[in-house]
Amino acid sequence: MAKRVVVGMSGGVDSSLAALLLKEQGYDVVGLFMRNWHEKDDSGCCTADEDFYDVRSVCAKIGVPYYSIDFANEYYDRVFKHFVEEYKKGRTPNPDVLCNREIKFAPFVEQARKMGADYIATGHYCNVLHREDGANFLLKAKDQNKDQTYFLNQVTSDQLKDVLFPIGDLDKPTVRELAAKYGLSTAEKKDSTGICFIGERNFRTFLSKYIPMQEGDIIDTGGKIVGKHDGVFYYTLGQRKGLGIGGVKGAADGAWFVVGKDVEKNILYVSKGDQSLLYHNALETDGFNYIPFEPEEDEFECEVRIRHRQPLQKAVCTKKKGGGVRLVFERAQRAIAEGQYAVLYRGDACIGGGVIERKYDV
Repeated sequence: MAKRVVVGMSGGVDSSLAALLLKEQGYDVVGLFMRNWHEKDDSGCCTADEDFYDVRSVCAKIGVPYYSIDFANEYYDRVFKHFVEEYKKGRTPNPDVLCNREIKFAPFVEQARKMGADYIATGHYCNVLHREDGANFLLKAKDQNKDQTYFLNQVTSDQLKDVLFPIGDLDKPTVRELAAKYGLSTAEKKDSTGICFIGERNFRTFLSKYIPMQEGDIIDTGGKIVGKHDGVFYYTLGQRKGLGIGGVKGAADGAWFVVGKDVEKNILYVSKGDQSLLYHNALETDGFNYIPFEPEEDEFECEVRIRHRQPLQKAVCTKKKGGGVRLVFERAQRAIAEGQYAVLYRGDACIGGGVIERKYDV
């Protein structure tokens, strides 16, 4: 009897092709769509309904059964609440990372097991090595531009057990070509971008529904008020667009950049031209998720990403007593954002990540 694989299908081309490839390999494939958010967008449409329509179309084409399951309550409690609380602190959270750990590789897997799954599969661009001793290693995808190991840095070795990533050795153009070759309706579907529960809506309008906003001062590095902001939570370190700062007499040449936020005083700090305040060569996390296990060395060289698709940066990692790590970079990094993740690599392996809690220079 063929092994059963339950595929997490989003309605996009990547998970569509993942399901098709597994079917071609002889697996008993079942598609499972997760509905994590119920709210409609500005046009009154529920994008989840549109995505599930695409799932139905693809599954009908390749001849596999499909189901839908509602994880909206779990998503709200485990992911969205954290997202809001982090923004209230003036930090920059990454809900996609938590969604993988708390939803896709947690209740989704539990549901798949109830459906008789021997394996679970997704359309992530990454690879996994299942070792005979039970250790599961998370590896980079072939397509480095699409590699999604950054978003999986909080999953555990146990969560990667019996997981398959069918498109990990394919690049994006090949995925689209194969999807078109097999007549999948999602072959040319645009990739989703941004935060899933916001979709195409205006970010400020969405966030203001959950966090009270208050107008405040925009102050430059010399202590001069140069403008007003609508809410300090809207802005991110390094941001240069949408600041609304007009001509300021005596200001230096160049663009304005956000260089800091004071949530308690509701002040946004900016610099014009000079970006030096955005650069730091060290950071710390207070916790760290190792995949599959903690390295034996207390200090070791590694490569790091502090945001998705950032080129890998060389650093020395020192394990902190009580948990967490300290990273000192070979080159200073621009706009290290508290709340985001520092993700470590050694060779092709993603060895885990931790939430950035502080940055400084050494």
